Amino acid sequence: MLSQHLDKDNLHHAYLIEGKREEILPDIFSFMEVLNIATSANPDFCEIQIDNFKIEEALNLRSMADEKSFTIGKKIFIVSAHRFSLDAEHALLKMFEEPIENTHFFIIVPDANALLKTLVSRFYLIKPGSGLSNEIKEAEKFIKMSPRDRIDFIKELLIEPELEDEEGNEMVATDSIRAKASRFLNAVETVLHKRYMSKSMSKSLFDIRYFEQIFKVREFLRQPGSSTKSLMESVALVMPEKI
Repeated sequence: MLSQHLDKDNLHHAYLIEGKREEILPDIFSFMEVLNIATSANPDFCEIQIDNFKIEEALNLRSMADEKSFTIGKKIFIVSAHRFSLDAEHALLKMFEEPIENTHFFIIVPDANALLKTLVSRFYLIKPGSGLSNEIKEAEKFIKMSPRDRIDFIKELLIEPELEDEEGNEMVATDSIRAKASRFLNAVETVLHKRYMSKSMSKSLFDIRYFEQIFKVREFLRQPGSSTKSLMESVALVMPEKI
């Protein structure tokens, strides 16, 4: 629950919240009610939902944050993005390092590990829970599969769901493919680490390359134009058939 991290009398200037936006946003909006902050018809409240937060969005956010408040209350910015470009992260570093009076940010991401450590250090980091229960179950099955079955699993994992509203209009998926891949990587890493630490994984089968590859793939997933499918398949192939 976010409530244990949010203190209306001692509000941090920037929160980084890891998880799914559709689960976290309602809690943030409830907290806005506690703060008596209107979330509609309020020029000092801004919510941004975007798949890829690029340099243009970063510069616009900095510009809006620097503008004088329209009211005597707080300025609130809520940003939920599946990923941030490296240029955007570098552009935001200074803004989050130097707090702006009565201005507060709530940034929602599926995986805080995908961000620069220097940027994450600027925030009050909140992880309401790993939120990976389903992914952990799938990761357990994944590492027991043959390489061929793992490749087939990856193909299914990366299928973009086709969503429609009640009137049949196309809707944007709540999770991008890259965000889904990143969450699954976290689950695979967690399962492998737990197995090794519990000694259920034979030391002869353990290879640091598994974790090195996961780290590399996580970094490359953040780069525009990289192939999510190829990167995830490399993880499927780097592990031995029986682990």
